[in-house]
Amino acid sequence: MATVILQGELARRFTGGQARLTLEVADYSALLAELAQRFPGLVEAIGVHTAVAIDGEIFHDPLHEPMAADSEVHFMPLIGGG
Repeated sequence: MATVILQGELARRFTGGQARLTLEVADYSALLAELAQRFPGLVEAIGVHTAVAIDGEIFHDPLHEPMAADSEVHFMPLIGGG
């Protein structure tokens, strides 16, 4: 089962404050589908200004990345700069 870690605002707005979720999924696209079903609006919010790290590696296009039974997925707000 993959463990999903949500940062502050995402957890507060979409999961009732639950920042750590455990989901049984085979890849990132299945993870998104499961999140969309359980937490309406979360996937759309993740797609905007959010970085994705799977097992410590940041991905720009993780759609087909496989998930291991012990994978950890972090959704983090992007840091703006200029």
